[in-house]
Amino acid sequence: MTGKRILYVSSDLFPFSSENHISLSVLKVTKFMQSIGNDVRIFMPRFGVINERRHQLHEVIRLSGINLVINNVEHSLWIKVASIPDARLQVYFIDNEEYFKRKAIDNDEHGVFFKDNDERALFFTKGVLETIKKLNWKPDIIHIYGWISFFIPLYIKNLYKNDPLYQNVKIVVSIYNKPFLNYLDKDVIKKVKLDGIKSRKLKLLENPDYFNLVKLCIYFSDAIIKGDLSFPKEIEDYININKLLVLEYYPVEKIETVYQQFYKETVLE
Repeated sequence: MTGKRILYVSSDLFPFSSENHISLSVLKVTKFMQSIGNDVRIFMPRFGVINERRHQLHEVIRLSGINLVINNVEHSLWIKVASIPDARLQVYFIDNEEYFKRKAIDNDEHGVFFKDNDERALFFTKGVLETIKKLNWKPDIIHIYGWISFFIPLYIKNLYKNDPLYQNVKIVVSIYNKPFLNYLDKDVIKKVKLDGIKSRKLKLLENPDYFNLVKLCIYFSDAIIKGDLSFPKEIEDYININKLLVLEYYPVEKIETVYQQFYKETVLE
């Protein structure tokens, strides 16, 4: 599979974040897909734990400075970029002082889940999708990783459904059995509806825990890749009831050609 435009959106990417299943998987598959002739772009949050000087992040003025409205409040979007060492791959970082300056990712220094994590995810979602529009770059596949990106399928299939840039795009989500151990804000449904989204599937977020967010995400996705061997029965049942396309778990060492085949034969068929 060559000549495709593939957008990867992730919470983690090594070496900008620590080594884990997500960060290493994204690094491996993006480098491979680029090496065989696809046009690859990567987006991630500019978490405050990322060392901008060490990784040589710099602001892209032409993409920065727009305001995104979250819960009826305007927030400035700043875009920074860096390159993956030893690869000709550019990484775009979604940044905002209020949401991403803090020196932490999901939890505060006491291990408490940030109360505004829902808004951080919504800002990240809209930041990615609006920046792609400014780039005027139409992806064939959008592959997402990490809960902070899990609103993207909902927004593409609802708020952006008439946008030519996102029509016919295929959405793939990698899911993991590593939940956050708390809940998104109880008003998250109201905040999503303020963007003009009225899907009945928002009912899933009446109990906004990790697995209900997973369900919302995979319902609006075109295909699922399992990043772990096992998942709770409620997730397995939801996948089976909705007859979703699934690639079963493969270890990081084997994902390159497996993902390429899955994209080609299942996602893009």
